[in-house]
Amino acid sequence: MKNVTKFILNKIPRPLLIKASILARPLIVQFFKGDNFTDPIDGKSYRKFLPYGYGKQRLNALSPGTLSLERHRQMWLYLQNETDFFTKNYKVLHIAPEQEFLRKFKKMKNLEYISADLYSPIVDVKADILALPFAEESFDIIFCNHVLEHIEDDRKAMSELYRVLKNGGWGIFQVPMKNSLEKTYEDFSIKDPKERQKHFGQYDHVRWYGMDYFDRLKSVGFDVDINFYSKKFPKELIHKYGLIENEILPVVTKK
Repeated sequence: MKNVTKFILNKIPRPLLIKASILARPLIVQFFKGDNFTDPIDGKSYRKFLPYGYGKQRLNALSPGTLSLERHRQMWLYLQNETDFFTKNYKVLHIAPEQEFLRKFKKMKNLEYISADLYSPIVDVKADILALPFAEESFDIIFCNHVLEHIEDDRKAMSELYRVLKNGGWGIFQVPMKNSLEKTYEDFSIKDPKERQKHFGQYDHVRWYGMDYFDRLKSVGFDVDINFYSKKFPKELIHKYGLIENEILPVVTKK
């Protein structure tokens, strides 16, 4: 079973896993049912989460029910505990939405929720992040997670996100980061997918962000909260929710 799981997670693209999970979810949830881990997104508990990652896999990373990763669960807990996202009326833009978030956010009556992506067939608007088809100051909240590492001109993308966010608005812009790096590592001459995976951790990434990621966001106008949100939880809850203690949740605001 362990070898089969490893093969599936390594060889099958995550979007296909998500589609397959819609049909297989009841069986998957039942098989992994237990009380060692809890996914705050669906409230279900499991005896284990699945391993996940390119190359060296992280143990207990992928929730069987929602296919959420550590960063998704951290974001959900932040929205639930630290904001009025689930109760106040907001207009929200979600770039390249995670499917479980899209499914839940679309059902929320308090949100005017718009999803956008250049390629995804499930979004509301086909949009290039470098030239978003929205007026200035259109949205109260923007989510843009694990997108900017794919974009060579990331500052242009950041500028577009800043342009369409309302004054007083806020957003969450997660990216793959190495906290030990002061300066972002990028090399646009690397085109081969295998070389990109070797250098940047994934075949379609163009950089590993360092701590200067926040300077890039500030350079286009954002205020930034470098939020180690997982650290607010005791060790037992970090384990139970399957979080990464030192993972940063980048929260931006436009004043």
